[in-house]
Amino acid sequence: MNKRPVARARRIRFSYPTSSWRRHFADNDLVMSHTVAYLSGIFPEGEDFFIRSVRNYADRITEPELKAQVQGFIGQEVTHSREHRELNARLQEMGYPTERTDRRFRWAMKVYERVFSPLTCLAFTAAFEHYTAVLAETMLTDERARKLLGETEVRDVLLWHAFEESEHRAVAFDVYRAVGGSERRRIWAMRWATTAFLISTFFNITQSLLGDRAAYNPVRLGRSFAALRHSPFLTRDMVRRINSYNRRGFHPDDVDNTELLAHWTAELFGESGSLTNHLR
Repeated sequence: MNKRPVARARRIRFSYPTSSWRRHFADNDLVMSHTVAYLSGIFPEGEDFFIRSVRNYADRITEPELKAQVQGFIGQEVTHSREHRELNARLQEMGYPTERTDRRFRWAMKVYERVFSPLTCLAFTAAFEHYTAVLAETMLTDERARKLLGETEVRDVLLWHAFEESEHRAVAFDVYRAVGGSERRRIWAMRWATTAFLISTFFNITQSLLGDRAAYNPVRLGRSFAALRHSPFLTRDMVRRINSYNRRGFHPDDVDNTELLAHWTAELFGESGSLTNHLR
C-alpha cells in the first residue's frame, strides 16, 4: 500500500452567476441535470454528518500521520459543505428542489445519529466515502463523465470536489479501523447505505423530475433515460469497485490513485491550472 500524501484544506471560492446557465446544465440532459442537482443537495448535510462522525473519535487517534489526515479531511469537508450550499442556492433559483432535499437529508442524518451508535455512524461515513470516491475517480478518469457536466461553474465545483474526495478517500476508513471497528459492522453498514441511497435517490430524483415541465415531453424524457445505458457512472467496472467494499480485508488504497492525483493536482492547481484563480 503506497504512502498517501496528507489531505489538505484549500481556501477556494467559486462564483455562481445569476444568468447564463441553461436550465438543464448537464449537457442539456434532463435526468443527469436532476441527478447532479440532487447529489449537490445532499452534500452539505452529508459532509456535516461525516465531520461529526470522524470528530467523535479524533481524540482517540494517536498516530501522527492519521491525525494530520483527519485534520485535512475535516477542513476539506467543511469547505465542500460551504460551497455546495452556495451552489444549491443557485440551483434552487433555477427550479431544482435543493432546499427540500437539504431538509430531508438533515432529518435523515439526525435519525441516524439518534438510532445508531457513534461507531456505526463512522462505519456509514466510511461506506459513503467509498461511494463518493468511486464516483469521483470515475469523473476524473473518464472524459465522457466530465463532458456530462457541461462548461458551467458546476463542472469546476464537481471536479474540485471529486479531486479532494479522491485525496481523502481512506481517512474515515482508517479512523474506523484504528478505533477497533469490525469487518462485520463495516460490511453491514455498506449494505444498509447502498439500500438507503438507491431508494432515496430514485424517490427524490423522480419527484424532482415531476416538478419540471420539460420532463412531460415523452420523447425527450425517453431519450434521457435511454442514455443511462451508456452512462460512465453505470458501468460494470464501477459497480465492481463499489461492491469490492464488501470484501473482507478491503482497503480503499487497494486501487492506487497516486498518478491520478498527481495529474489532477497539475491540471487544477498547477501554474496554469484551471482552478488556480479560485484559490484564496
